Amino acid sequence: MTKKILIVLTSHAELGDTGHKTGFWIEEFAAPYYAFIDAGAEVTLASVQGGQPPIDPNSTAPDAATDATKRFDNDSAAQTLMANTKLLSEVNASDFDGVFYPGGHGPLWDLVDNTDSIALIEEFINTEKPVAAVCHASAVFLNVKNSDGTALVAGKKVTGFSNSEEDAVQLTDIVPLLVEDELIKKGGNYQKTDDWGVLALEDGLLITGQNPASSELAAKKLLTKLG
Repeated sequence: MTKKILIVLTSHAELGDTGHKTGFWIEEFAAPYYAFIDAGAEVTLASVQGGQPPIDPNSTAPDAATDATKRFDNDSAAQTLMANTKLLSEVNASDFDGVFYPGGHGPLWDLVDNTDSIALIEEFINTEKPVAAVCHASAVFLNVKNSDGTALVAGKKVTGFSNSEEDAVQLTDIVPLLVEDELIKKGGNYQKTDDWGVLALEDGLLITGQNPASSELAAKKLLTKLG
């Protein structure tokens, strides 16, 4: 049976009050997207505001290009899908087998406290379906609770963009929160590898990847979980 996977994207385009743009990191969408469709899954895209979500311009720079981003650049069908994402508030967890959140700095502003996103993730968890996120998007789990009211990440192995990686891109003082610090504050068993190294962790239904390089591995862990 074809697995149905929902990918949820940020709609936030402003990098604090720096005057610079942000959004989602294209590699963190493209690598999982192609991992999913190449495995025969059916993928639906949603975003906070629907329509075309903002792509972080830094992620389209030549030095950030990967095989997956180049494939997306030449994939008109995927680009059309991206330009017409569904409204997050109108998607139902019951229609999907799993969900994946790509990172980029955007989610730190519009997905951490988003009630539609929190309710969606809680519905996936309550119905025994896996949830996955990579890089900054691990922050989407911060305010998600288990059915008993405890924090979803409490006591679980988790990763996400590290403090040292945030320092390296010189945005520590710009972002509204540091993913590593906040996951630890919520009781998560935060783990990391070297900056820009590959790390994806699975603990029960929760799958997290550390950074852009970890997006494909996180996606493959979700596929494995879905059988």
